[in-house]
Amino acid sequence: MPTTRGRIGGRAWAIGLTLGAVLVASIVVAIAIGPAGLSPAEVWSSVLARFGIGESPLSPLRDGIVWELRMPRVLTASAVGAGLALCGAILQALTRNPLADPYLLGLSAGASLGASAVLVLGIAIALPVAAFAGGLAALVLTLALAGAGGRLTPTRTVLAGLAVAAAFGALTSLVIFWSATGDSYREILGWLLGSLAGADWPAVLLAGGALIVIGLPLLASARTLDAFAFGDTTAATLGVHVGRTRWLLLGATALLTSALVAVSGAIGFVGLILPHAVRLLVGPGHRALLPLSALAGAVFLVWADTAARTVFDPRELPVGIITALIGAPVFAVILFRNRSLT
Repeated sequence: MPTTRGRIGGRAWAIGLTLGAVLVASIVVAIAIGPAGLSPAEVWSSVLARFGIGESPLSPLRDGIVWELRMPRVLTASAVGAGLALCGAILQALTRNPLADPYLLGLSAGASLGASAVLVLGIAIALPVAAFAGGLAALVLTLALAGAGGRLTPTRTVLAGLAVAAAFGALTSLVIFWSATGDSYREILGWLLGSLAGADWPAVLLAGGALIVIGLPLLASARTLDAFAFGDTTAATLGVHVGRTRWLLLGATALLTSALVAVSGAIGFVGLILPHAVRLLVGPGHRALLPLSALAGAVFLVWADTAARTVFDPRELPVGIITALIGAPVFAVILFRNRSLT
């Protein structure tokens, strides 16, 4: 008779394979959707032609729409969604807080401040470096504020994150108000609300590279995160160096978040929603939770961005508005179900 662990493992593999297939299909269909009507079969043929299999059925103009406009945008959305969902699952485990995600803990706001300073003030620092510095500074301030004068609790962590996010948001607004001119106001506002409209192949390389270089090693932390779920004392008895490991994982999470924010702006709630949805299906074990959250996040953001650019055509919404409209009610439900946190 199969054990409970075996059933969950089998279910996780089935869900993982399903999500992988849904992600591939979502990418193809999302590329096909838009004013220049394409069919999924034409997109497939164009992709195969790029790899030397057959000939593209598209004209050079329509082929350019696929490869220069929609393909980079959809791939960037999938990488950003996967990374943010992965970061959310890790932060929830490290802080033992179901409300934690990069947005609520101030990471996105800090990265936004660093990136805005580079964009508006012309500071001679690479954008990802500035975003990482801002994200890391926000994380340090959040944990320092939450732990000041008392124990680090879930409620204190979230409240500290909200305070730091508000402060960094105000500083970002000040930088923009003081320095931005003309149409740059609209451009920067769209970026702060989270937008993938400007995604190109360098953005794909940055987001995808960060996901591979940082995200894949983070998947190996599943057993450590399982130990953290039982508390610091239990984790220490299981051989985990609690302080060093927590800061190492938090630093890696800040780095990944900052690299993603540098290409997409501050997209909230992805890291909050998807880990909870996946946890309902496969339970709290991080060996399944982390990769499945990443896959679910990729699918979610591909369709959120597709809705943002098509539902209100000819207007295009920043994708952060779509994720916030979905995420805010979910946040309220989670808060209601975890009333003990308050």
